[in-house]
Amino acid sequence: VLKLPDTQLTLLDTPGHVDFSAEAERALQVMDYAILVVSGTDGVQSHTETLWRLLERYHVPVFLFVNKMDLAGADKTARLEELRRRFGTGCLDLSDPACGEDLALCNEELLETVMAGESPTEEQLGAAIARRELFPCYFGSALKLEGVDKLLEDLERLTQPLPQREAFGARVFKVTKEDVRLTWVKVTGGELKVKAELSAREDARSPWSGKADQLRLYNGAKFQLVDTALPGDVVAVAGLSDAYPGEGLGSEPDASPPALEPVLRYRVLLPQGIDVHKALGQLRELEQEDPLLHVVWDERLGQVHLQLMGEVQLEVLQSLVERRFGWQAAFDEGGILYKEPSTPGWRALAITSPCGTTRKSTWCWSPARRAAAWRLPPAAGRTSWRAAGSGWC
Repeated sequence: VLKLPDTQLTLLDTPGHVDFSAEAERALQVMDYAILVVSGTDGVQSHTETLWRLLERYHVPVFLFVNKMDLAGADKTARLEELRRRFGTGCLDLSDPACGEDLALCNEELLETVMAGESPTEEQLGAAIARRELFPCYFGSALKLEGVDKLLEDLERLTQPLPQREAFGARVFKVTKEDVRLTWVKVTGGELKVKAELSAREDARSPWSGKADQLRLYNGAKFQLVDTALPGDVVAVAGLSDAYPGEGLGSEPDASPPALEPVLRYRVLLPQGIDVHKALGQLRELEQEDPLLHVVWDERLGQVHLQLMGEVQLEVLQSLVERRFGWQAAFDEGGILYKEPSTPGWRALAITSPCGTTRKSTWCWSPARRAAAWRLPPAAGRTSWRAAGSGWC
């Protein structure tokens, strides 16, 4: 929680690594505004573009902070040009007196104001940001706190309060296990009181009911117990055993299905002496926290499978299993998931092959009606694109 002179901000810090994109996406579903951090030396990376598309999908207004501008090779002009080229002409440095003409291109109201020789008001700028027509850009160094004060000042000036809703509503975006199971929610309407009786909506995956035994307001690793959570508050609720990430409570509907899905499937190799059914139950406990693990028990083969985003997530999962359950999980080499899209007439095939100590993939797209004409590049493990009939490999 960050308290400014006239505003209180709740900051949700999401992992920056691509393997944890799904966790970042769940957090985006409850954000009112986002601060997207871009490296001043490296510029826009592929993962940055993925996050940008997610922000667009969930209609989240964005402030951009270009970090590490104190390092050699950081060029403000080049970075701003790149942002405008990759993310649109709405990316503007509002501290630049010459940005008036570009502001006029954001919407008709700003055009009329600039053409009249006037400066846009805070209300006009705030409305353009909320409609994702304007994306203010800031440059500085977080390590040296350069440019941070201006960003915080504008977060207070140019953000709009939430619309008031009397009916209670909240959305679950995360589930964790510490001393107790915690269900993290953002209240979107009405109020949530401690000891309140909560239950699943009629359109939920399964019925459940529970009591909010505690409402924890976290600030870093520390928390304080509160009696009431109001719209905009993010609290961790103790006492709800069956709520799941993305679930809506009260008047708030469930979030839309995630855009990002795991791409790798692994078989869990259990150590000797571990009961497979006990281990399966423990892994499904972790699945409640991260539904995209998709833990599956193959009864015919007597194997447990799960899905992950990549090697870093795998290492974190191994550490979590050992810390929480006391046994060491191992995994096979894994493989890339095959999925057939619902678009008529087209199919996708993914083949994985080992290449030294890393895994590389070959993707082949081809029309279903020409399935017999599918062909892969001759060198397995090498990604390439070439014509194949009327499709491409």
